[in-house]
Amino acid sequence: MRTTLCAAVVSLGLLLAPGAKPLSAHHAFSSEFDAKRPVKFEGTVTKMAWINPHAWIYMDVMKADGTTEEWMVEAGTPNTLLRRGFTKASLMPGTKIRVDGYQSKDGALRVNGRDLTLPDGRTLFLGSGEPGAPPETPAKK
Repeated sequence: MRTTLCAAVVSLGLLLAPGAKPLSAHHAFSSEFDAKRPVKFEGTVTKMAWINPHAWIYMDVMKADGTTEEWMVEAGTPNTLLRRGFTKASLMPGTKIRVDGYQSKDGALRVNGRDLTLPDGRTLFLGSGEPGAPPETPAKK
């Protein structure tokens, strides 16, 4: 019993220690996405997940043959997006958007989003500024 309690206290201490890394690993841009594979597409938002360490936008994209694909768009942290002008009401299901980003290295329907253009023409920067990610471009009006 004493050994179990001691192990629990040590584990909790390590988790709460200043500078401790969260249990889930956080990746660098270049480990998962390819800066030499830019993609641009339009689609309809199906949901947005405001989770750490990155928010995710799920969207249906219509292919040339009329079928749809579900794409996942990785964005910056929820806090970063809120500071850039996003709110939880910005991307409601059914919103049509255009995404510029970089495809995953494995070719999956997953991108690291760079810019998102809303129906009113406003462009918002999605990127997280992680090591290896291409730099932010000036906002388009």
